Amino acid sequence: MVVCGDDGLARRLADELQGVYQERVTLVVPAARESQAAVRRSGRGLGLLGRMPLARQARVAVRDRVPARELRVVEAVEPDEEVLVSAGVAGAAALALVYEDDETNLRAALVARRLNPTLRLVIRLYNRRLGQHLEDLLDQAAIVAEPGIDLAALDASTTVLSDADTAAPALAASAVAGTSKVVQADGLLLRAVERTPPSRGEVADPGLCTLALLSATSNDPAGAEGAEFSGVHGPQLLPDDRAVAAATGRGIVALETVSHINPAPFRRRLMATPLPVGSLFSRRLSWSLASLLGAVGGLALAAWLITGDHPLHTAYITLLDIFAINDPAVEETPQRKVLQILAGTVGLLLLPVLVAAALEGLGAFRTATALRRPPRRLSGHVVLLGLGKIGTRVLARLQELDIPVVCVESDPEARGLALARRLHVPVVLGNVTEEGVLEAARAHRAHALLALTSSDTTNLEAALSARSIRPDLRVVLRLYEDAFATAVYRTLRVAHPAALTRSRSVTHLAAPAFAGAMMGRRILGAIPVERRVLLFAAVDVAGIPQLEGRTIAESFRPGAWRVIALDTAAPEERRPDLSAPLAPDGTGQPALVWDLHPGYVLQPQDRVLLAATRRGLAELLGRRAARPRRM
Repeated sequence: MVVCGDDGLARRLADELQGVYQERVTLVVPAARESQAAVRRSGRGLGLLGRMPLARQARVAVRDRVPARELRVVEAVEPDEEVLVSAGVAGAAALALVYEDDETNLRAALVARRLNPTLRLVIRLYNRRLGQHLEDLLDQAAIVAEPGIDLAALDASTTVLSDADTAAPALAASAVAGTSKVVQADGLLLRAVERTPPSRGEVADPGLCTLALLSATSNDPAGAEGAEFSGVHGPQLLPDDRAVAAATGRGIVALETVSHINPAPFRRRLMATPLPVGSLFSRRLSWSLASLLGAVGGLALAAWLITGDHPLHTAYITLLDIFAINDPAVEETPQRKVLQILAGTVGLLLLPVLVAAALEGLGAFRTATALRRPPRRLSGHVVLLGLGKIGTRVLARLQELDIPVVCVESDPEARGLALARRLHVPVVLGNVTEEGVLEAARAHRAHALLALTSSDTTNLEAALSARSIRPDLRVVLRLYEDAFATAVYRTLRVAHPAALTRSRSVTHLAAPAFAGAMMGRRILGAIPVERRVLLFAAVDVAGIPQLEGRTIAESFRPGAWRVIALDTAAPEERRPDLSAPLAPDGTGQPALVWDLHPGYVLQPQDRVLLAATRRGLAELLGRRAARPRRM
């Protein structure tokens, strides 16, 4: 396995492949000095890389023999052809390209496909539109490089993933409900929720099934949020009924629903750019216009009653009087003279109101393409810090859920500002660590704070500043290091025991999906259970002895995997991708059954939806995905 990247995701992915799947990994990263400088700019430590056993080598000079469990590192600025050859791409089973720059990943993918047409490619791309066409393009490149190749037989495939898309639903759900966990892979929606027992000595409602038991210290302000090293006091993933019954008083993560949705309305709404007709005029100006128009109508009605002329003629004469372009009513009746004087007065009042309306409407259309400022009376919203790749996806997700958002961004050229402008989301431009920025975002009346900048220290400082403004504010932090995140979590809970605090790592959420794709399967999504991750994957039963021919109850292995749904569609009518979006007319919906009878026997033609731990999924499917390497 070869992993190429320039940030924490590459190192986390290499650790995942080594520690979970027991694979030999070659890691291609920038030179140590450049890597450390990039890490210092982002505010992250090198703890994960420091914990790995490294065999550091020169740019091209590499050793022929490397111990099976030792990470082989090739230092290079960019993954050109010479670097990929030295990393062993020609004989590798899979290659992950996880550079932050989409263009770098694309160029390297084309070179790698030419070097090894049977290579399994996993590419990190932020550009969704490009990703939709890239898989077919690279598979065609394999056919050109080696005519007559059977891609299906050689298991060569291209998978395009985005760490932002993988992590955004979990981050958004943590901010919105704090306890809600959502996996949305295009058309497939899974929703889980944290539940606490109704009283001491009782067990919470398990819903469809219990996915996890929360830490035994979750109600202790000084307790640690469970991570991989939390031991018996940490969260237990996929417990059996006996463990759930014995864990009285502990919170659980229960699966609520498994369903399909059509995301087309969401996409249409995000693409729509309606004119701000409803905000053309202020409320005071609207009332002024309405009053004057009512006065004009009253004058026209009075003139019709007095003169007896046709209604259209009287309305025409009234307008001439209002705009002072009618002859004086010198020889008219006294009633007509009074109406003309009143009409002239209304005209004097109407002229400045019309000018104000024109200026205000012009200003509204001008600011339609500018950034909005937070309304003064805004409350119950989510303050989103950072509009980079992650923040932009989370913003889109919050808008899909109709959650009011105020964004804070220090970079006026950030990629997410265009989306915020298009969606008319209020934005505060400024450094969140400066005084007055959080106040301008109305953090004292917010529902939650989402700190998603690339700097751990900035996120922590923003959380502490927000808690000084409002101690009970719900806070979700994007943090990289597990140890640092646990220390921050415990400190914030001790200082503010009544407030909800969550820490999330984007690389920790995204790495299992990238590792699963390198092993030849699609991870539909992941949900965080404190500092651990629970994966969801769709797999075919055929060829898996732990599933084939076993009942639902027999196939369940506590702490490793569990079948939570069954696709009952016939194999010839089955959709290739369980998570693919539905057709606009709703056709093609798979027959998902999640209320499974424990005695149902899984058949080879069945396809199931699994909830699994990282190591459980590796044990269940790891050897099945292996294929002979090209010599």
